[in-house]
Amino acid sequence: MPGVYTPQEDTALLAGALSEEPLPPGADVLDVGTGSGALAIEAARRGTRVTAVDVSWRAVCTARLNAWLAGVPVHIRRGNLFTPVRDRSFDLILTNPPYVPAPAGVRPRGPARAWDAGHDGRFVLDRICREAPTLLRPGGVLLMVHSALSDPDRTLDHLRTAGLKASVTRRSRIAFGPVLRGRADWLRQRGLLSPADEKEELVVVRAELPV
Repeated sequence: MPGVYTPQEDTALLAGALSEEPLPPGADVLDVGTGSGALAIEAARRGTRVTAVDVSWRAVCTARLNAWLAGVPVHIRRGNLFTPVRDRSFDLILTNPPYVPAPAGVRPRGPARAWDAGHDGRFVLDRICREAPTLLRPGGVLLMVHSALSDPDRTLDHLRTAGLKASVTRRSRIAFGPVLRGRADWLRQRGLLSPADEKEELVVVRAELPV
């Protein structure tokens, strides 16, 4: 539907990491910020029990329609990140959250809620790092994609502090999309991009709760 994030390179990068993750049939999977439902559907195709959450009603409706078209069962709920599932635990949590740094005063509205994430790009990332570990079962895994502009080392530090074994398992450099092209000068002024940078690096963070 209009206003719902269209799967792009970050979705594909995370889907690749998902494809390599050993998941027994019946594993419980959570897709946080599901958007179109692309990742939730990929997980459901592997015979897992998938719950997907998004704060946007349009995304919820889109994901429900796409899951129906794909012929896979996905339980889709509207809510802010982990709020609808706080009483549950999961074998795998997937998330492609908002992570693009935004100038002060920019308030995400409409589709921009899928990418704008505050001055340092970590408005949602930090919350995920705090809350996701509490929903993982022993041996459970968090897979999260975000930009190198949003400080992957900080993500790793937070997750390790929470007791998880965390590392960057995938990287990809992609050409700037419309959002980054529009704020490239601001990002260079902040030192997040060099004058020669014309590509953005994406990373997948994998974090596992020890058994």
